[in-house]
Amino acid sequence: MAFKVAFIGAGSIGFTRSLLQDLLAVPEFQDIEISFTDISQNNLNMVTELCQRDIDENGLNITIQSTKNRRAALKNAKYVFVVVRVGGLEAFQTDIDVPLAYGIDQCVGDTLSAGGIMYGQRGIPVMLDFCKDIREVAHPDCLMLNYANPMAMMTWAANKYGGVKTIGLCHGVQGGHRQIADVLGLKQEEVDIVCAGINHQTWYVQVKHNGNDMTGKLLEAFENHPDYSKTEKVRIDMLRRFGYYSTESNGHLSEYLPWYRKRPEETKNWIHLDSWIHGETGGYLRVCIEGRNWFETDFPNWMKEPPLHYSPEYRGQEHGSYIIEGLETGRTYRGHFNVINHGVINNLPDDAVIEAPGYVDANGINMPIVGDLPLGCAAVCHTSISVQRLAVEAAVHGNDQLLRQAMMMDPLTGAVCTPPEIWQMTDELLTIQSKWLPQYEDAVSEAQDRLKSEHLLPTKSFEGAARIKVKSVEEMKKDRKEASKNAGAADKA
Repeated sequence: MAFKVAFIGAGSIGFTRSLLQDLLAVPEFQDIEISFTDISQNNLNMVTELCQRDIDENGLNITIQSTKNRRAALKNAKYVFVVVRVGGLEAFQTDIDVPLAYGIDQCVGDTLSAGGIMYGQRGIPVMLDFCKDIREVAHPDCLMLNYANPMAMMTWAANKYGGVKTIGLCHGVQGGHRQIADVLGLKQEEVDIVCAGINHQTWYVQVKHNGNDMTGKLLEAFENHPDYSKTEKVRIDMLRRFGYYSTESNGHLSEYLPWYRKRPEETKNWIHLDSWIHGETGGYLRVCIEGRNWFETDFPNWMKEPPLHYSPEYRGQEHGSYIIEGLETGRTYRGHFNVINHGVINNLPDDAVIEAPGYVDANGINMPIVGDLPLGCAAVCHTSISVQRLAVEAAVHGNDQLLRQAMMMDPLTGAVCTPPEIWQMTDELLTIQSKWLPQYEDAVSEAQDRLKSEHLLPTKSFEGAARIKVKSVEEMKKDRKEASKNAGAADKA
């Protein structure tokens, strides 16, 4: 088979290399074209060199087209992976640190809460630029496979305003599926699930083993698990109170809700510090900084390690390669995908981006009707969808009034801050991130004028309930294996 796959944000070592491994593990795909593009020539060079070495060592006759010219990379592409982080770690740092001064303690800050909303403001205009290029130079039936966060907002904007068919992909459902099988003492393939909701707030509404419903057994099983009972307290509490387990990690989930991170003295009761993903303040930012520093320092050693193997037994569970395989070969694949609702989940808005089970084959991507979510689960999703809709429209139109309203409606931000504090914090974020927010030129100027006032509200010197210091490269050298693992996991450019 001969078609072209492009990666935008290919400098993301964690996703680009593993997605390419998954893709080239498909026997029919050993003659496809691959193109990489990124705004960082240095990152692009390193990842291209590493991935080309993998390709060559696997005996494939593929030469990566590596270029900073995005339109050249997209020319005639039939599939486009998006793995970008607009603003990089510089902007990400402000997503975490500015809200902290107002008491908003985020673990990740890339989906909801103040950080996720601002991430969307930076990412959506760039995503629409990608769409314009795809419409003009890519294959007429090009499919965009979006891994960039905030997943729902980016996918929503691309479908509504970008004119490019876009499907959002995430691995949260697979991760929770493994946990559920684990607590039930079963293998993942022995547990059949239906998971539905919105990205990072998707609910396992059906859990079966040999046709028997296991949903009612999950709470006791999780409460008695030696590890999850300590590391997944927020998820277990939501299971206790809403009746269904949620896909997202403890740290992620805690920042999407108004109850678990609003009082610093209580936050530690809900999180665990064995891993950043269980709730550490700014945890994902820390591992991304460490991962970047380590990869740049240790890259020569990565080139000395054995190459990745392109074969089925080493293939991961990310949906992207399986979707392309289904569309191109006709082999059926079942996964969970982020798409515009269009009635798949009856009691969520039709225009929202939902995450639900889908099937892929040569006929396309098909989304069966899920029906109604349980009422409480739907209510949690509705709150987040309102924030997402406001944030998408704000980003597309450069409307800072809608941006401020999105901040007010955000569950954690609203639980911690007063309206005047939210207004002032938004002024700070617009000002400090102005170089990535061209659509807000007038609003930024007005925000800068307000911040010169002598009557600003006081902020806090607040490091968060559970902040951990970023390790130096010298400290990471003491455990090179762990540092390399961390660098590979610090996904998205």
